[in-house]
Amino acid sequence: MTKEPKPGDEVKWDASQGEVAGKVEKKLTKPMMIKKHKVEASPDNPEFLVKSDKTGAKAAHKAGELKKG
Repeated sequence: MTKEPKPGDEVKWDASQGEVAGKVEKKLTKPMMIKKHKVEASPDNPEFLVKSDKTGAKAAHKAGELKKG
């Protein structure tokens, strides 16, 4: 995405099983764990918590990995 996504934005991203559609839940600006994966987010390097429309699974992605959906 050219500009930073906001909570509620519909987005798409590439995953091992193909393109996934979902919604941005929030901007992450500090390290945290999602399931057993450590997310290295910071104010200078934020990531975005997204929720898959199909499975409900949550993951963190950088803005450059997300496409407006």
